[in-house]
Amino acid sequence: MQSGKPLLMVNQVYKSFDQNDVVKDVSLELNNGEIGCLLGPSGCGKTTLLRIIAGFETVQQGVVTIADRDVSSKTIMIPPEQRNIGMVFQDYALFPHLSVAENIAFGLKQGSRRSKQKIIERLLELVGLETSGKSYPHELSGGQQQRVALARALAPEPKLLLLDEPFSNLDVTLREKLTVEVRDILKIAGITALMVTHNQYEAFSVADSVGVIFNGSISQWDSAYNIYHEPKTLEVATFVGDGSILKGRVTGANQISCGLGELNGDLSLPCENGCQVDLLVRPEDVLHDDSSKVSAKVIHKSFRGPNILYKLELPNTETCLALVSSHHNHQLGENIGIVPEVDNLVVFPSEATVFDTV
Repeated sequence: MQSGKPLLMVNQVYKSFDQNDVVKDVSLELNNGEIGCLLGPSGCGKTTLLRIIAGFETVQQGVVTIADRDVSSKTIMIPPEQRNIGMVFQDYALFPHLSVAENIAFGLKQGSRRSKQKIIERLLELVGLETSGKSYPHELSGGQQQRVALARALAPEPKLLLLDEPFSNLDVTLREKLTVEVRDILKIAGITALMVTHNQYEAFSVADSVGVIFNGSISQWDSAYNIYHEPKTLEVATFVGDGSILKGRVTGANQISCGLGELNGDLSLPCENGCQVDLLVRPEDVLHDDSSKVSAKVIHKSFRGPNILYKLELPNTETCLALVSSHHNHQLGENIGIVPEVDNLVVFPSEATVFDTV
């Protein structure tokens, strides 16, 4: 992160509709040039929060500050057009009767024709559409249309760019390619941006900081790495990535006994001997080894090209996941050797149910 005062500050914001709390006590910060992402399931409040920052919704409590200027509070409501923000919508919202260059120029209210043309040319080059200025939206692919929408939003040089599910209308392959391209474009332009998505892989590919939202509240605002490897709550752990929760008991300093045997590693939660915990185990934590004395039964398999995701039944009847090279194509009901390699023991206070994501 860069030093200095954050460009975007959301401080203890609340929003309700018909007595229903949609956004509850949300706080977050984005530094200049940083890309953030609001990640969560449908209906969790992430789009409402984005609309509050944009100025399309009011707040009941709290303050939104952009570039040292309070733009939303109980007593302040600066209109969207006066917030110096750019917006990229899910459906691109391009004007079909305007060319690509004319769409980009739409937000340029000031400047000479020559200066506007220079901005258009620079943005076309930035988004990789140098030769498409005279084309119309219907002549472009979905990915190209999204890049035009991005260029149009960047044209007025906003302080903050907001993106609402920008890749949801694209097929999976194009979506993965474009997320990397968009991150590169934003970083080259030095733009501060906040994106909303329900797709964790989009969030991980684009964002410097990710906020995982459930029921209107941010459960964790952190780097993608920390959210995956060091989730703060069981809810975050089971929402992000594949994984299983195994029942465990602390048997010593940095040691747990569970369905995978005795595991040693750094405990994420201080706990005395005998403490009952729920242990997060990722598929990559369970290695396939035919020579291992520990075995588990294959009860489900999902072919993923280079890998197969196996769901395994352990000797104590609990289940875990293992990501194995697809050269090892085992059959349902077959027992395979496994070796746990869990260095960081991510644990939570024990709950009554066992959960896994497959």
